[in-house]
Amino acid sequence: MTTPPVIPVPTPTAPGALPLLGHAHRLARDPLPFITSLRRHGGVVRIRIGPTDAYVVTDPELTRRVLVTDAGHYAKGGRIIDALRVFFGDGLATVADGDTHLRNRRLVQPMFNKAHVATRGSAMIDQVRAMVEGWRENEKRDVFADMNDLTLAAFLVALFGTDLPGHLRAEFTALMPVIMKGAIRQTVLPSWATRLPLPANRAHAERVARLRELVDRAIDHHGTSPSSAPPDDPDDPDDPDDADTGPTCPHAPPAQGGLFAALLTADRPLTRRHLQDEAITLLTGAIETTGTTLAWTLYEISRHPDVERRLRTELADACGDRPLRPTDLENLPYARQVLQEAIRKYGPAWMVTRTATRDVELGGHRIPEGADVIWSPYLHQHDPAHFPAPDVFDPDRWAPHRAPAARGSFLAFGDGRRKCIGENFARTELQIVLAVILQRWSRIELVSRAPRPQAVVTVRPDTMSMRYGHRDTATASVDDPPRSWAVPRGASPQAVRERGGLGRGREPSTGAVSGGGAPACRAGVFGGDQGGEQTQPLFREGTGFRGADGHVESGSGVVQPERGGDGFEDGR
Repeated sequence: MTTPPVIPVPTPTAPGALPLLGHAHRLARDPLPFITSLRRHGGVVRIRIGPTDAYVVTDPELTRRVLVTDAGHYAKGGRIIDALRVFFGDGLATVADGDTHLRNRRLVQPMFNKAHVATRGSAMIDQVRAMVEGWRENEKRDVFADMNDLTLAAFLVALFGTDLPGHLRAEFTALMPVIMKGAIRQTVLPSWATRLPLPANRAHAERVARLRELVDRAIDHHGTSPSSAPPDDPDDPDDPDDADTGPTCPHAPPAQGGLFAALLTADRPLTRRHLQDEAITLLTGAIETTGTTLAWTLYEISRHPDVERRLRTELADACGDRPLRPTDLENLPYARQVLQEAIRKYGPAWMVTRTATRDVELGGHRIPEGADVIWSPYLHQHDPAHFPAPDVFDPDRWAPHRAPAARGSFLAFGDGRRKCIGENFARTELQIVLAVILQRWSRIELVSRAPRPQAVVTVRPDTMSMRYGHRDTATASVDDPPRSWAVPRGASPQAVRERGGLGRGREPSTGAVSGGGAPACRAGVFGGDQGGEQTQPLFREGTGFRGADGHVESGSGVVQPERGGDGFEDGR
């Protein structure tokens, strides 16, 4: 007896399409309300982008079929990925599914296991603290720009090591945002337009070539710098590094070498071109996703005094009056809940694409070969069936007794064989930056209007300005001199250690802050392909810091574009 053929269910089409444009006007004008509205039309909904059909998956169970169960039928691709491949090359973000992807992922994976990431914790804390110490009290600051600066600087230290020359760090910091702006321009233009000899196209190609030169110089620097640090004496009670480095990895790079050293010393190392591709992919992932999450987290903290109070109490209990150490992160479960809720509420990615490699059936609907299949972490993470009151910021929804019910629809890091390879790193970096800011500043005040979510690739704030200070100096002038325990703006991590003993494992030179401020730790990672989908950066005035060698890392007054980047899915 033969099984009767399955008759496909007609796929509903979203209302409101216009001739020629389809639903492109909705995606451009009000993308978040539009994408979340599709849920009421069914588990799979057809939209039109121009004349082309695309299929949006609104049911998280069906999305997991796309990403995990039937992943072989849905390839990493689509127009956006094809355009970004020109920029990324064959990095993990854009390399086609198959043997090359699996081989490269296995090579990169050890860089991002928890033990390996832990080896970079102290260097990241030092770098973030040096920059946060440079903020002037009560100065109005662009939060989104600051968070991007912090996360990129911390990632450069983690990726290439603490001994990367300052002029290389400065050029990476200045170049990456401009390149991302050009890369996103390539994704929204017709393919024929990107091949025209236009000034913008030529400038973008020159910047990408320069970025590859910088990566080459960073790689060559690894080859000429000392291959190992002096051995530690585990029995030396005066060695500050023994107490806080956390679990070690047998394949960990030297303390100064950075995560990228793992690729350079692999048994089957990548070619120089592939090393460039992976470095560009990793750097791109460092720019906006974690910065966006941190900006929204600070915004929500400024709106919820109870959340801020719990964060600061937890951090004080973990650290006492000393600075943060990497091993403290595991003792900050509420901070993990707060960051997890910020990721849930604000994306950070809102639209991700796959391409059907054959005619497939999904939820009873027929999807033709070659069609774009769209899924949205933002849509799933605002589903009231899985997240009651989804617009409410509620970190306790991730408390142990409640979290299992919510995890099935949490897809910010993707799932399956293309799941974000940098998840462990991203969660660690998020918590380090948040903790260091709360340590340094006892008052966080929003001074702009309430930000509105703006969907690019990440769901970023359209504006957000804050002032940081101490609760007893709320009216102090921005021209007041720094407190005696602060270091000058942009001081190196070494200067931080020298000015107050705020280095790895060292106690501050005094337990109290002069002028009645908070003690050094009297304030408030989680825990993968790296990759990108799209974004559209805008220009801003840079805010920077000066490295120990005198090079401006991202000089004040230099016009730079806002940083763009990939979504967490298949990325950091």
